[in-house]
Amino acid sequence: VQLVESGGGSEQAGGSLRLSCSAPRYIISNYCMAWVRQAPGKEREEVASIGTYSMTRYADSVKGRFTISEDNAKNTLYLQMNELKPEDTAMYYCAAGLCGAVVRGVAGYNYWGQGTQVTVSS
Repeated sequence: VQLVESGGGSEQAGGSLRLSCSAPRYIISNYCMAWVRQAPGKEREEVASIGTYSMTRYADSVKGRFTISEDNAKNTLYLQMNELKPEDTAMYYCAAGLCGAVVRGVAGYNYWGQGTQVTVSS
């Protein structure tokens, strides 16, 4: 299974970036999807997820600033990131897993993209 992220880059604090993840149709349609980030020296953190009936979940650190969405027609998952902060700097991964498994958090995702770097400067 190939998940391909794009859209990362460098941005100043307060700016915006949109990440995209291209996935196979059957993954977008049948799996729960998420954006997971990992900063240097830190564990992977689920930033936002979208699942059954397009229900979404966000980490407290990004609520009100980030929005996860998916376009089934384009087989693409998105993460709109606004009001970026330096602490948002990390490698961002697109991930997919069975919805029953991802309730456990990051460990429940079994398909991963290669990651896209987001760097926010102050």
